[in-house]
Amino acid sequence: MPGYNPADWSFPAPEPGRIKQLNAFLKAAGIRFKNPGLLNLSLTHRSVSNESGCRANNERLEFLGDAVLGVVCATVLYERFGEKSEGELAKIKSVVVSEDVLSAIARELQIDDLLILGKGEELSGGRKKSAILADALEALFGALYLDSGFTAAFSFIERCTGPEIGRVIDKNYHADYKSLLQELCQRHFKLYPQYRLVNRSGPEHERLFRMEVQIKNLVYGPGIGRSKKAAEQEAAQLALERLKDELGISG
Repeated sequence: MPGYNPADWSFPAPEPGRIKQLNAFLKAAGIRFKNPGLLNLSLTHRSVSNESGCRANNERLEFLGDAVLGVVCATVLYERFGEKSEGELAKIKSVVVSEDVLSAIARELQIDDLLILGKGEELSGGRKKSAILADALEALFGALYLDSGFTAAFSFIERCTGPEIGRVIDKNYHADYKSLLQELCQRHFKLYPQYRLVNRSGPEHERLFRMEVQIKNLVYGPGIGRSKKAAEQEAAQLALERLKDELGISG
């Protein structure tokens, strides 16, 4: 970026012990940072601000990193898959930049060990929460972009997401079973599936949801997942498989 100098950004320098931890992370991740304070900020959750009153946290970097991630992912998909339509590319991208995928990448990078959390968030299991991990990864992308430029950010993001793109392709884009079920129900029964929460269990950071789906007078499921959305998808998949079999639909 013309006229930008990382040294102009004033972030508190991490303590020596923290510097050592961050350097080990950078070496393992294969990236460099000129400004360790900026890297540290990308790993600082808003719960720290809420408890201390200090405004410094990673939310603004997350906002920036989300945009950089989108550009990189779209570019990689555009260049790799010239035979796919805009709709197909958008579907792949939506999975690759999803919370589930980003949090898995964050865990592989061991970002959970590096997070700086407020005491309340720490006690509630914040290090294991997918949303916090995905946000921190996006903040890291944003920080790297500011610190070292777009080329460095592009290379790192492509390295992180490239394998995930391959997995998405292999899994047929994580089929949206809710949409497929809705289309089938409208086509054959002229109605919409109705989802119902059966129960939720477990501590907040390891919560499990059980969802059922009702079609006409029949109930399918339950689907089980770490979120209502995931549980609904599983319930929809179960219902779709049953209905296709009952209606004699193949594929």
